[in-house]
Amino acid sequence: MSDEKNIIKEVIDIGLSEMKDMSEVSDACGQFRQLLLEQLSRETQMEQDERPPKDFSKLETVTIGVCPGDGIGTIISKEAERVLRHLLADELDSGDVVIKDIEGLTIENRLEKQQAVPDDVLAEIKTCDVLLKGPTTTPKGGTMESANVALRRELDLYANVRPVSIPDQGIDWTFFRENTEGEYVLGSKGIEIPGKLSMNFKVTTECGTRRIARAAFEYAKANGKTNVAIVTKANIMKQTDGNFSRICHEVASDYPGITAEDWYIDIMTANLLKEERRADFQVFVLPNLYGDIITDEAAQIQGGVGTAGSSNMGDHYAMFEAIHGSADRMISEGRGQYANPASIIKAAAMLLRHIGRIDKAQKLEDALTECVENEKKVVITGHEDGATAEEFTDYLISKL
Repeated sequence: MSDEKNIIKEVIDIGLSEMKDMSEVSDACGQFRQLLLEQLSRETQMEQDERPPKDFSKLETVTIGVCPGDGIGTIISKEAERVLRHLLADELDSGDVVIKDIEGLTIENRLEKQQAVPDDVLAEIKTCDVLLKGPTTTPKGGTMESANVALRRELDLYANVRPVSIPDQGIDWTFFRENTEGEYVLGSKGIEIPGKLSMNFKVTTECGTRRIARAAFEYAKANGKTNVAIVTKANIMKQTDGNFSRICHEVASDYPGITAEDWYIDIMTANLLKEERRADFQVFVLPNLYGDIITDEAAQIQGGVGTAGSSNMGDHYAMFEAIHGSADRMISEGRGQYANPASIIKAAAMLLRHIGRIDKAQKLEDALTECVENEKKVVITGHEDGATAEEFTDYLISKL
């Protein structure tokens, strides 16, 4: 009788366990269905958006927003704003350019309001044409997404453009990273069955891929480039990356003078380190996650992530930033004043070029090259043995 009771108990336990599993699977399927509907709606909105792109260079008044962010962002953003105010002094006086300091994009405010970008901050940002943004801290774990991801989605900044240049090595790379899809857009919306498994998702849409591919090939055409590298892992991610590659090749057919080549992300990371090969590459187009990783590698080859600026481009807004994070450790160790502002100042130069201030952008880029690569009289090391961010910027402004 005892054995029969044990068997019955085991059967009941198994049945209860299976019911629990089925309930969890049903919940997960419901979440996945909601994600599918959201992404299909987003794709439909892209298809139906017939607004003409804004010509940033022809605005009567250009409004530049400055968001300092977190950690060293508050320090380096201040220096970049000083440079902009110096170069744009006459236009600021005449009202042709307005610079707005936007507060509230801090980790403390975002956690308090439980929003990646608080509504009031986003509303203020949307009153600007372009944004210069300091690095922001993203909480580890939980469900709050990165402020960058949220801004790219809310402002539809679909093209993350990152240039890397090392003239004496023949390196002149421009990366077009898709900015609103891939793993990042769904990274905070994964599914978890506690104690058993967790899943995250990646999304690739026809419209989203076609427009980043078009941006890359248009840039190549306008700048006399003859090669675009399409970087994926299409042999493994057959639906998402496979379609990304297919769509890029369809777009490439409209540009007969430009060669489109497929590369897998793993071998491309190796090729960027291969001195006899890397100078052959010119323009890259790639999905979100791969673009994030490989542009950090490229920046390190250039001299470190502190040397690289980044633009986030859409048809109606644009955001410019350093490619590195908020470096909270530097703040906690009392070294924040020694942070390198060169990356966000490079981003400021990209901002100037984007709003049509080409001469001023070139002047700033030339001064940066002189200070960072040629003279090297004021050097930032990140420690007390180097210059402060303020000292470096003083020296840079003296060159303008």
